[in-house]
Amino acid sequence: MFKLDDSHISDIELFARIQKGDEGAFTYAYERYNKLIYVLAYRYLMDVDRAKDVVQYVFVRLWEYRREWNIGVSLKNFLFTMAKNYMLNLIRNENTALEKQYEMAQRTSEYEDDLVEKLERREQMSLFYQALAKLPEQKKKICLMKLQGDMSNQEIAEQLHVSINTVKSHYAEALKLLRRELLRVLMIVIILMLLGN
Repeated sequence: MFKLDDSHISDIELFARIQKGDEGAFTYAYERYNKLIYVLAYRYLMDVDRAKDVVQYVFVRLWEYRREWNIGVSLKNFLFTMAKNYMLNLIRNENTALEKQYEMAQRTSEYEDDLVEKLERREQMSLFYQALAKLPEQKKKICLMKLQGDMSNQEIAEQLHVSINTVKSHYAEALKLLRRELLRVLMIVIILMLLGN
């Protein structure tokens, strides 16, 4: 088992012990690298709870798949790569889901004869515009120009007298803020529904 005087061991030896099921070595690896992974995750996600989730994910996976992996030289690099891949998947999945929600909110179907569907869509649009109203003015304006005016980044940049990079960064930040607000509202709705039952 892992002992305190073994704290100078290399990543290769540390991982070899973890692969054999040495919980002390696993605990030491966690103590050695969890803060670094947290800082990396926070820098990407800018969210304390989500950064903690990334750390938990990485170390749970390390323990669960310890016998199947070969990490090479650096356990730290291996853990960092796992964390980055997980975060990129998270971000990609969230952005895809958000874009689909926007598309659904924008589409108007000619065949919407059902009153319930119309009311649901109106409510979705209402929630979307409530979230949009909470954005800073410049981000809100760029969002509306993209979503309602169907304008390109170049057209928006020219109309607002800003650079294309400014438009892109404002739009990306707006999507992030909208996602957070819509998720918050969704959680409130779910909690209210659960309390109502």
